[in-house]
Amino acid sequence: MESPGKTLRRLINAPDILVMPGVFDGFSARLVEKRSFKAGFITGSGLSETRLGQPDVGLMGAEENLAASRQLVACCNLPLIADADTGYGNAVNVYHLVRAFEQAGVGGLMLEDQAWPKRCGHMKGKQVIPAEEMAQKYCAAAQARRDPDFVIKARTDAYATHGLAEAIRRLNLYAEAGADLLFADAVLTEDDIATAAKEVTKPLSVNMGFGIRSRSTTQLITARRLQDLGVAAVIYPRLLTSGALRGMKNALDALQESLDENKAVDRPDLSASFDEINDLVGLPDVLQLEQQFLTQETLKAKYGLSAPGMPGTLLC
Repeated sequence: MESPGKTLRRLINAPDILVMPGVFDGFSARLVEKRSFKAGFITGSGLSETRLGQPDVGLMGAEENLAASRQLVACCNLPLIADADTGYGNAVNVYHLVRAFEQAGVGGLMLEDQAWPKRCGHMKGKQVIPAEEMAQKYCAAAQARRDPDFVIKARTDAYATHGLAEAIRRLNLYAEAGADLLFADAVLTEDDIATAAKEVTKPLSVNMGFGIRSRSTTQLITARRLQDLGVAAVIYPRLLTSGALRGMKNALDALQESLDENKAVDRPDLSASFDEINDLVGLPDVLQLEQQFLTQETLKAKYGLSAPGMPGTLLC
């Protein structure tokens, strides 16, 4: 059985572009897997916004990020790339951080060259640290991994602060230091993406803001077109968080309508059914385990019947 890192490398180097929706909780991770996507990206902004209720401006720490990533790995079989922000310190901190995230079960880790406290790549006010200092972080990350296939993803935010040429220079420096997958965040145009894909020395990843539009976000481009441009992987980090937020707002609007008009409002179009939720989160698997391992007496006490299936008297 191949490691998550080896699976990611195989997918990144495949002829078809690797599409990775952003995941941030059990629902999103299981849905992405259920829809047959081959990998997922743990969105740092999604974790900060949904777990803390705070913007992606460096308020989430390493331990909370690790705990969330560990939980996401445990609830799905997708190979996942985690978002470790700037590495929460210098190259020595990064060395230990890579060890911790690899132990958590992710297949790769993204590190960025912003100054701390970082911020979402599409926000104003970003600053980047010297490229040579960041290269040392990637060198430490590459040496820290126990699985040589564990993917180190290098993100630069220099496009917004220094322009495309500097972003490409930094990515190639980071590749030389040991990064495997390269990402220039917030590149605005198709032409600049095409230029980056041609001039970087390792596979290129981009992000798409499908569902999120502002003047500072990347031009929307289809995955097939990105593949034609030479892009190896594309992430959609805010797609599911923004979709979930819109769904909750719509459901609360319906509730408010019910309260205002003093009448019951049935809107099954705004919510998943009880059975859908139970199926998504694996209740059938739990019931099967009960039938396999609980005694007939326990099953009868729980359900009032002798449950079908295995008798529940196995001795392990």
